[in-house]
Amino acid sequence: MSVGDVAGLIAAIAFVLLVGFVAVPLVKLGRVFDEATRSLREVTDHSVPILDEAKDTVAGANTQLGKVDTITTSAAQVSENVSALAGLYAATLGRPLVKVAAFSYGVRQAFEKATRKAQR
Repeated sequence: MSVGDVAGLIAAIAFVLLVGFVAVPLVKLGRVFDEATRSLREVTDHSVPILDEAKDTVAGANTQLGKVDTITTSAAQVSENVSALAGLYAATLGRPLVKVAAFSYGVRQAFEKATRKAQR
């Protein structure tokens, strides 16, 4: 065996050891990637039903808001109608009532004056 053969043999052994040292971390890195893939798949499998439920909840809330809008509109119309009715009541019955009250006050005042003159 010559010096060149020994040097080649040492270089080949060093190369095999280097490949072995590099192969171990690569195998471990491959396992990490496999585990990350599994974890991501589980998260996706659990997230999709939650997102579907959230979509259904938002759709239901929108439906309820539509109903509330209808109720609010109806309440506003009722309020306007009550206001108009109150105005009509005041216009039709308020003025005559004020006149009757003023007349009765005048009659009472006149009656009191007449009673005082009669007592003197």
